[in-house]
Amino acid sequence: MTLFTVTRGIAVAGAAFVVLATTLHAAAAGEKLVGTYGEERALLRFKVSDATVQKFLPEGWQASPDTAGPSKDANLNVVFVDVFSAQNPDGKPEDPYRVAAVVIPAKKKGTEATVPMVVTGLASPSYAPGAYGVFSPAGATIDRHVHTDPSGKSNIEETWEFKADSGDLVQLELQYVRGALTRSKIETMPHSAVKPEFYRIYRIEQAADIVRSTPTGTDHAQKFIFKATGGKLSQIFDGSEQLISITSLPFYSRQVSLPEPMTQ
Repeated sequence: MTLFTVTRGIAVAGAAFVVLATTLHAAAAGEKLVGTYGEERALLRFKVSDATVQKFLPEGWQASPDTAGPSKDANLNVVFVDVFSAQNPDGKPEDPYRVAAVVIPAKKKGTEATVPMVVTGLASPSYAPGAYGVFSPAGATIDRHVHTDPSGKSNIEETWEFKADSGDLVQLELQYVRGALTRSKIETMPHSAVKPEFYRIYRIEQAADIVRSTPTGTDHAQKFIFKATGGKLSQIFDGSEQLISITSLPFYSRQVSLPEPMTQ
């Protein structure tokens, strides 16, 4: 059984996620709807050695790091996902789950399209190994606190911990002052590193807060502690990695579909 504790700072915002998740456009022709999800996320983007990245990519694929923007030169992401609302294609509720995913922006050799390649990570036992077949089961503990003063300034504290029976561990402690949120709509197609022909289509509406960015000099983080150990995680995070950016995604609504005739 997954152990998790979630302290929500803004209940109204959570309700907004649920409403938005049910109003996204239906899957396009030639696609099969998997579900709609309301989430909160935290995204860490790192620069690690080229050799390390290539070791986790399937044959015929290569890393495709950002060439500009707040995460310039980042070639590996750690995505913390708190799915608090999940609905199947019929609109019926499904169990929530939590994930700490390691993702490499990559492209197939000879092509120009960069896609997220999901390579490893930890997830709630009810979800592992997940659609991408790479997640190990782990108990997840999440605490999130929001304090907004009369001037409107919001201080956020959040901790994430994923602990597997194998000893694999991912931890994040983050404290920051909320910055301006940037709304956007994104379509992306995450692939699986263990079965690279498999991918899903995400249509996303999100609001992002760049908490820290080395390329732009942005930094309103007051505390940051990150740890990832055990198995593949220790091979990636050996102390040589460089943090490029931290992004908070307090508003994240995702519609997921599969291209036909692909199956889950």
